[in-house]
Amino acid sequence: MTKLRVAVLSFAHGHALSYARILQRDPSVDLIATDPDGSGPDRGRGAADELGVAYVDSYDDAFAWGPDAVVVTTENSGHLALVERAVQAGIHVLCEKPLATRLEDGTRMVAAAADAGVRFMTAYPVRFAAAFAELRRRVADGELGRVLAVHGANNGKMPGGDSWFTDPELAGGGSLVDHVVHCADLFDALLGVEPTTVRAVANDILHPEIDGRVETGGIVTLQYPGGVIGTIDCSWSWPDASPTWGGLQLEVIGTRGSVRVDPFAQHLGGFEATGPLWIGTGDDLDEAMIAEFLDAVASGRTPQPDGGAGLRTLRIVDAAQRSARAGGAPVAPA
Repeated sequence: MTKLRVAVLSFAHGHALSYARILQRDPSVDLIATDPDGSGPDRGRGAADELGVAYVDSYDDAFAWGPDAVVVTTENSGHLALVERAVQAGIHVLCEKPLATRLEDGTRMVAAAADAGVRFMTAYPVRFAAAFAELRRRVADGELGRVLAVHGANNGKMPGGDSWFTDPELAGGGSLVDHVVHCADLFDALLGVEPTTVRAVANDILHPEIDGRVETGGIVTLQYPGGVIGTIDCSWSWPDASPTWGGLQLEVIGTRGSVRVDPFAQHLGGFEATGPLWIGTGDDLDEAMIAEFLDAVASGRTPQPDGGAGLRTLRIVDAAQRSARAGGAPVAPA
């Protein structure tokens, strides 16, 4: 059987290590990695050596290898160039969220993938949580009645400490960019419509060590057609000493009941010599997402969540940023 050739482009995003481990274990995949923009050897060749993944020194070398698919996990500002290069070569793409630092770049990426006829997927692993799948079924079947409100909370540590995530040029913003998109995607999947109005407030009072370069906390309110109200609590509020990265909770309130899900709550907790212990024991959502991408590439179908889902959530981020700059004024997504 011919193996699917997959290249992981950069270890800038922390999820890249997880994706590479999963792909490395898959007997149907031939894997390489590259990270020419890494600030040191540990992020590039060092990470690949630790994972036992073949490494090449440049993006040119990675594309010359002839991949069938790529996983784009650079800094957010680097997504556009690599996605456009891949799709122009007929290569399928799994792109880390958010799609881009600017709405117009995300629009270009989705259009380029459609024109090239390649599979383009956005990395939203929480879509694959069993609890969310059950919630989605209950909403679709009308078990909660008419949906009145949805609430999401995505709080956690500041990613990577003082890293590119706090550079507005590389990341595109702070917690409004990093933590709104996951909840926005779940709302998108549940409701099937885009919001008509977005309001947001944000502040930078957390993590004074980054000197206010980006926002570190915020609240986003969304008005949907039919009167549904959505709220997203996004912050980098968890201390560095926390035993896990953070968490995500989602609640749906309807006329006949409400349901709350917490996909990352299942764990083994306690203490070890170095401090609190947290070992997640739930399903591996990254593994389920990678399986969806590989199956879609092999079968020729559109993966979900696709690039369109990534673009719709980017519209919400863009509107939230514009609203926050306007002091919380209502803004229509572009």
